[in-house]
This record gives sequence, structure tokens and C-alpha cells, in this order.
Amino acid sequence: MSGESSNLVYIAYNKPKGIVCTTEKTDHNIIDAVGHPEKILPVGRLDKNTEGLILLTNNASIIDKITNPKFGHEKEYIVTLNLPVRNRFLKEIAEGISLQGEKTKPCRVRPEPNTRRIFRIVLKQGLNRQIRRMCAAYDYQVIKLQRIRVMNIELGKLKTGAWRDLSQDELAVLLGNLL
Repeated sequence: MSGESSNLVYIAYNKPKGIVCTTEKTDHNIIDAVGHPEKILPVGRLDKNTEGLILLTNNASIIDKITNPKFGHEKEYIVTLNLPVRNRFLKEIAEGISLQGEKTKPCRVRPEPNTRRIFRIVLKQGLNRQIRRMCAAYDYQVIKLQRIRVMNIELGKLKTGAWRDLSQDELAVLLGNLL
């Protein structure tokens, strides 16, 4: 590895509920929660009540390339609702719905097998609180929201509150997709 690239940090963090995705000095901020020795930044956001995978890096030049919806990178979530999932709801949110005058982009959704209140959704967009707002538009309440994948990086068995460095293979695919 060249000298510069060995200083770059790319980590996957399993954000618990209650952690805030900000670099500001505030209670329960993601930077203090991760406690990494390098100065790192979150790649995008997960709202305070959402848990799961978030990437962090000190390579600020890639953050917009991953998070900006114009690049269409996938983010996958598991959503648990307060009521059984209706097929019409899944069909309509997959096609895109209007949220406060803005239409959501088509996305992939599927019910989780052997459950009644859980589904998976793959977004390429990521409007503010998009999944919660789509569900609320159909009178659902999100009980649990967990991001399990960003592009090729999967949460896997990473424990809540833990982080790990991305593997060389994960990093090669991730950075290759950003070119």
C-alpha cells in the first residue's frame, strides 16, 4: 500500500437506537459512540430511532458519491410495522408515492418470509425519514427500522454498538463502484 492510502479509514458500524449521526459535540453522537482514534465522518445519516449499518470514513471525497441519490446506490432495510403488511401497500411504495409534494423513486420491496409485519426495502433515494413517512402515509407505525446493507457492504453478524474495518475485498468493490 502507498503511504497515503494506509492512513485512510473505512469502517462499518452497527448503530444502536438513540445514537445521533452528527459530528457536533452533543450527547449520544456517533463519533463519541464509535470512539475511533482517527477523525472520521459518518457516510450519510440514520435517524436517532433507526439502527443498523452506517459507514464512517476519513475520506471525505467519497461521502457524496455514496450518499447522493443521483448516483443510485442501494441501501437495504428491514422494517417492522405495528400491523400486518398489506400487498397493496408494498406494491404502491415500490412504484413510488407522493410525500409532501415529492414523489419517491421506485424501490424494491418484499415481505419477509414467515412474518406478517416485517418487510425488506431497497432504496436508491433516501429522503429524510423516507421509510417512516411512506409507512405513515398508509397508517402504519414503524416499530423497528434497521439498515442491513449499503451498496456491497452488509451488516452481517456485527453486534449492535460494534464496528469493524471494511475488508480489502469490500473496499475494492465499494471504491470500484464509485468510479
